[in-house]
Amino acid sequence: MACAACTSGSSFKLRGAGFPKSTFCNGLGSSVTFSASQSWNGLSSCHKIFQSNDNLFRRAPLRKSFKFNRFEVLSSLANDKATSGERITVLVIGSGGREHSLCYALKHSPSCDAVFCAPGNAGISQSGDATCLPDLNVSDSLAVAKFCRKWGVGLVVVGPEAPLVKGLVNDLSKEGILAFGPSAEAAALEGSKDFMKRLCDKYGIPTAKYKTFTDPTSAKSYIKTEPTPIVIKADGLAAGKGVIIAETHQEAFNAIDSMLVDNSFGSAGSRVVIEEFLEGEEASFFALVDGEVALPMESAQDHKRVGDGDTGPNTGGMGAYSPAPVLTGDLQSVVMERIIQPTVRGMAAEGCKFVGVLYAGLMIEKKSGLPKLIEYNVRFGDPECQVLMMRLESDLAQVLLAACKGELNRVFLTWSSESSMVVVLASDGYPGPYKKNTIIRNLEEAETVSPTVKIFHAGTGLDENGNFISLGGRVLGVTAKGKDIEEARSRVYDAVEAIDWPEGFYRTDIGWRALKLKQGV
Repeated sequence: MACAACTSGSSFKLRGAGFPKSTFCNGLGSSVTFSASQSWNGLSSCHKIFQSNDNLFRRAPLRKSFKFNRFEVLSSLANDKATSGERITVLVIGSGGREHSLCYALKHSPSCDAVFCAPGNAGISQSGDATCLPDLNVSDSLAVAKFCRKWGVGLVVVGPEAPLVKGLVNDLSKEGILAFGPSAEAAALEGSKDFMKRLCDKYGIPTAKYKTFTDPTSAKSYIKTEPTPIVIKADGLAAGKGVIIAETHQEAFNAIDSMLVDNSFGSAGSRVVIEEFLEGEEASFFALVDGEVALPMESAQDHKRVGDGDTGPNTGGMGAYSPAPVLTGDLQSVVMERIIQPTVRGMAAEGCKFVGVLYAGLMIEKKSGLPKLIEYNVRFGDPECQVLMMRLESDLAQVLLAACKGELNRVFLTWSSESSMVVVLASDGYPGPYKKNTIIRNLEEAETVSPTVKIFHAGTGLDENGNFISLGGRVLGVTAKGKDIEEARSRVYDAVEAIDWPEGFYRTDIGWRALKLKQGV
């Protein structure tokens, strides 16, 4: 995915040793305060035990409007680092909407001098939220380290899960470069569902009943003894597509054959986890972790199904909002005490302390009203990150630095009291086959609907005429804040309606659960 600064035959050169605060990080006056009483402390001990190795649904078309005029791209920047206080230059790894929102929050961090994003995307570059580096090979740890030393990068923030599981943080740490995110060993919490399940077993973390299999015959024999629906999961990373909710035994058998016989997911599906189906409401819970201390973030809730009314196949996420009313204060305390804290202690006890974001996918069970852990992700969720970054008022750069240095016990997070919502615009056909290179217009006008609207780019590029074009399935995250969920929703959908992209679609009911709870229905 090429950045705007590197399209149309132009070249992008970095000059000087640093970049002016006025160019990258015009702070919003946000701050971070410290309080030893605002964090959750874990314990650590020492012993190792194991290693890890379709329904019909509605889609809303986007109406036509007029052409979007792209911003002028800067080709060089002056060297004018700020001299007061602790300043920092940050490199964000990734190219999606999550990474765009992280760049946005870092740009507005008062202590941040400059933000780079590798590889980034056209929208990140055009918005001025970061300088994109499409030619930096993020799978080459030595190349990343060399860039960091050359440009004085003081913190690397790794967005996606794949480089975490592959050990980018390990490699950067060996080079003496601070990186926010877990080691490859700790990233097994997401990289292997079997690893996560066994950790839950040992440390008493509530989760769904499960069994793990590598043999298809044994897996099918087990399925015959269990009720349906039943959940079949590929053990490894499968780009969000490795979970199948089988409504019948035959569907479950087909899923087993797909993973263990046909190798549909490659090595990620060479082992499967079969789980009981939990009925209830899903929610996302995020906590920053420094190895021993876990600091809860604000709540969020996403919408995984592609169609209105939560119909159709699962996706990476079609929208989200924050806060999530389903996660009451009492429930958040239960999540910290029964799920997050035992996980932090358990990982330390297993010799792989977790540093980074613990993203707990939860099911608030209908029958008990209590949370169970569905899965862990070891990075910010997408699109949940977008709504969280819109509400965060603390200096994100300093918060993430504190996590890397084991100092979260001194951090208190400040959040806007407003609600935020993101609606994802996707290419027609997603999550199945879809067209690429379709023109998207009127984005600049959409952001003028309200001062609180921000469009985060995920799968965008630029054509030879400077038009934004679609390059992926999930393409844009239209985000807005409001005094409550109703106002945020009104603003975000007004902005969505202003966009001209006939080949795109979106859900029209993001936030329906929160509205239903608020109305007491």
